[in-house]
Amino acid sequence: MPSLRLDDTIPNFKANTTEGCMEFYTFQGSSWVVLFSHPADFTPVCTTELGRLAVHQEEFKKRNVKLLAHSCDKLKSHVDWVNDIKSYCKDIPGDFPYPIIADETRDLAVKLDMIDQNNKDDEDRALTVRALYVIDPKHKLRLSMQYPASTGRNVDEILRVIDSLQLCDKIPQVVTPANWTPGEKVMIVPGVSDAEAEKLFPGGVDRVSMPSGIVYVRTTTQYKM
Repeated sequence: MPSLRLDDTIPNFKANTTEGCMEFYTFQGSSWVVLFSHPADFTPVCTTELGRLAVHQEEFKKRNVKLLAHSCDKLKSHVDWVNDIKSYCKDIPGDFPYPIIADETRDLAVKLDMIDQNNKDDEDRALTVRALYVIDPKHKLRLSMQYPASTGRNVDEILRVIDSLQLCDKIPQVVTPANWTPGEKVMIVPGVSDAEAEKLFPGGVDRVSMPSGIVYVRTTTQYKM
């Protein structure tokens, strides 16, 4: 099957999870979703990842984001593993805050481009990649990241990217530069004229002179998240 690309529509699907049977679009509602796979339960890096995401649940909630984990392990394995995650990450508030999909057949992993279809039925090799998708309320794929099994994901970076996506949806005339975090300067897209920029951001537009003489780097702090 072809790979998922940015702006592709994530298909609706049904799945068994640690919180019961779910239909994805119903689960999502009008929220954003971070859907992420992990290679296997009862593994060290995955334990830290699911734990840290759970610890940051309130930060995702502030951004209208739901978390949804996925792997090809059995449902009972997920349920038992959650107890280990909560024991290891003692600062998880309350009950474990998001569902984990049990995809024993690996069919969903193939559909979501998280596993090599050729190895789907080989239990020794059929482990999902460490994939992460940020999905907007229209079910569109807005961000795709894949990490190797040896490297855990950075939760702060996931939140930073969501902040950028939501800001640029709200103010399509801006984009965020490298290493940007909320409150720092954003950049005005080249298609916006100087006159438009002054009208949109009356509090100030900074222009950067370049050796080329082309003024294409314009920044402003006059925006609201």
